[in-house]
Amino acid sequence: MAKLKVLFATSEAAPLIKTGGLGDVSGALPAALRAIGVDVRVLLPGYRQVIAQLAQYKTLAFFDNLPGFPSARLLSGVMANGVPLFVLDCPGLYARAGGPYQDAKGHDWADNPLRFGLLSKIAAVLGSSASPLGWHPDLVHCNDWQTGLAPAYLRFAQGAAPSVFTIHNMAFQGNFAPETVQELRLPPSCFGIDGVEFYGHLSFLKAGLFYADHITTVSPNYAKEIRQPELGFGMQGLLVKRSGDLTGILNGIDTDEWNPATDIHLVKKFSAARMAGKSANKELLQVRLGLSLAPDVPLLGVVSRFTHQKGLDLLLEIAPRLIGLPVQLAILGGGEAQMQQSALGLSQRHPGKVGVNIGFSEELAHQIEAGADMFIMPSRFEPCGLNQLYSQCYGTLPVVHATGGLVDSVVDCTAETLKDGTASGFVFKGMTAENLFAAIRRAVGFYHDQRKWKALRRNCMAKDFSWKSSAEAYRAVYLKVLGR
Repeated sequence: MAKLKVLFATSEAAPLIKTGGLGDVSGALPAALRAIGVDVRVLLPGYRQVIAQLAQYKTLAFFDNLPGFPSARLLSGVMANGVPLFVLDCPGLYARAGGPYQDAKGHDWADNPLRFGLLSKIAAVLGSSASPLGWHPDLVHCNDWQTGLAPAYLRFAQGAAPSVFTIHNMAFQGNFAPETVQELRLPPSCFGIDGVEFYGHLSFLKAGLFYADHITTVSPNYAKEIRQPELGFGMQGLLVKRSGDLTGILNGIDTDEWNPATDIHLVKKFSAARMAGKSANKELLQVRLGLSLAPDVPLLGVVSRFTHQKGLDLLLEIAPRLIGLPVQLAILGGGEAQMQQSALGLSQRHPGKVGVNIGFSEELAHQIEAGADMFIMPSRFEPCGLNQLYSQCYGTLPVVHATGGLVDSVVDCTAETLKDGTASGFVFKGMTAENLFAAIRRAVGFYHDQRKWKALRRNCMAKDFSWKSSAEAYRAVYLKVLGR
């Protein structure tokens, strides 16, 4: 059988450019697919940061005559992990200060429809008979709303490859004014309920959901949740209709970067067989965040955006009661100003018991995963989540809300799961402060039973969260779409 060829279109890919989980997936999944024999090539916008990191590149093609779009060129490069890279160079759209989606003040770029319309259009051109390249993909894999128009453009193109569309977060939809349909040269006929129209707007996300040959999302449980009103964000009806073409595949993690036995950010490395180093990392974390040196007090770690979605308001609400258990809190993150102030206020009122670092530090994120005894993740919704996966690799027991990928990756500790060796954390149902408090108090009880706690750590660290099984599942989807 000829090698499967896939164009992987995305708006971010670590380490070149990353704002969240999409960047992590786009950086790791293509490499994992290549490792199992799939010829994957990544298409990425030529942001200033991306161009600056290309050691050397060649110009592959010019696009000077796409109606409605500015001139652009396609560059070739290679990612650090060896994955071939196509960079869409259009300085007027991508070479600017700020982030991929917003300016330095946090406002969405006004021309985002054109910026990501062009990315989608080029993905479709490369996946059709109009491609100027000698390499032609069997399938185009699109990711989140920024590439959502690619399946629509492919549907109306000559000699088009089929498409797979992955939802990383239904909350971000790319909804724009109806005149955008004409500006992006989509056929007027597609602006309807059976097409790209969503409550009078053009929706990039809906375009991907409607026109893609298959839809995937980043965990099996999230694939169920988005077919319900609460997390379907108005598109649950379409997703129910397309249930037969919807597959949930749990994300993996980079087990080279997130491995306590090799982690360059740790004061002392450790493994399931040699756990002594974990206590040294706990001590380092306590010193770094100004916490009391208390080896026997459970240390709770948090690395998170401060947003309503992440549920940190509930944790901050119960923090004074938690401190009385007693526990210590190590918090890293930033976001909503009110939550930031609440967290800083806690650390000031409870010196030595609460340590807060506003902002983000990759080094400190690793040190929290390694030094904490438990990791707190009370997300209201979480398509997949990565920190609960990292935590288990580091023998740090996650305490999570029963939602999305958290349910798929954390097995609640009960008498039965402890006995059969599957228990790997603490899961609470019902998004209330009281339920979160009860789950943490339950975890603290297990922490003080060293025999059971050691067993729980062993269970966590025995799990395989590498990308290999996820890559195999994606390849199976590709083959199904292609009828092979």
